[in-house]
Amino acid sequence: MTRITPQPGIMDIKLYESGAAHVAGVSNAVKLSSNENPLGPSDAAIEAYKRGAYNLHRYPSSDQGDLRRAIADVWSLDADRIICGAGSDEVIAFLCQAFAGPGDEVIYTEHGFAMYKISALAAGATPVEVRENERVTDVSAILEACTAKTRLVFLANPNNPTGTMIGLAELERLADGLPEQAILVLDGAYAEYVEGYDAGAAMIDARENVVMTRTFSKLYGLGSLRVGWGYGPKGIMDVLNRLRGPFNLSQAAQDAAIAAVRDTAYVAHCRGENAKWRAWLANGLAEVGVPSDTSNANFVLARFADQAEAEGCDAFLQSQGLLVRRVGGYKLPAALRITVGDESACRQVVHAVKTYKDSRT
Repeated sequence: MTRITPQPGIMDIKLYESGAAHVAGVSNAVKLSSNENPLGPSDAAIEAYKRGAYNLHRYPSSDQGDLRRAIADVWSLDADRIICGAGSDEVIAFLCQAFAGPGDEVIYTEHGFAMYKISALAAGATPVEVRENERVTDVSAILEACTAKTRLVFLANPNNPTGTMIGLAELERLADGLPEQAILVLDGAYAEYVEGYDAGAAMIDARENVVMTRTFSKLYGLGSLRVGWGYGPKGIMDVLNRLRGPFNLSQAAQDAAIAAVRDTAYVAHCRGENAKWRAWLANGLAEVGVPSDTSNANFVLARFADQAEAEGCDAFLQSQGLLVRRVGGYKLPAALRITVGDESACRQVVHAVKTYKDSRT
């Protein structure tokens, strides 16, 4: 009998399931299951990535200085307090590796991103789930759940898969109310979709216990390249950089991200298109009897009467070549998360949902 066993907690991790990309028997399916930018990356980012092909024999920059400076310039941050990762997932994993372990607790909310729990378990820590209030973060509930064992509190703002968010006053109340050994991690994967939102940067500059994570996978359209970053107090960033592999981002990915973050006109265009069709999609679904909370991201959480109706609608959408995301794993079995696509995709979804609803009456 083998004595080869994984560390405690590893086998408690459920394998992550990404959004579906194909439907058997359906060609040219419309993928609205992974919150991707339907407009794709900017031309500047594509060109920068192509140029990278001429240097594939070279190792990438290990300090990622140009990328960190570009991010800092655009977001008015201190480049020395930025860390880059293979997606924000890697930065989240670094935080759990560095600050949580056996005997420690990591808090996340009941409809929060799955990687918080996965990364906590991978580090040997105990994940602690805290209730939300009608799919909105409940700061009081989080503070009540904190103990002397709490080391990290993860909060996506806007949240995935709900699209809801809380304001600055509540974020500050949370940060200031945490036990002294705990770090508040503000996951800003969808922050760019909120006009004028700094994702917590000002809070970080005023405190020693707040970190934010960000990504190039959503609004910037670089999901395939896996580029993310984090920002926080210098002491915390110094710890995380001790875990970061020296070549965790390819040079082509860095170059594309630099071009993407500096192409502010394209970013504004994508944000505007998303806001326009997000509102249209939410209103269109509401008109056919499918409500959703006000979304601050690039998706809507469509709510149905029950799990059977949600799953039945999803099956019908698949038959029409429309791929959305079931979110039963996020304790929302009666809902479907639908990425905001382009005009054609949004109109197809609303028409298909109406057809399905009409067939049941």
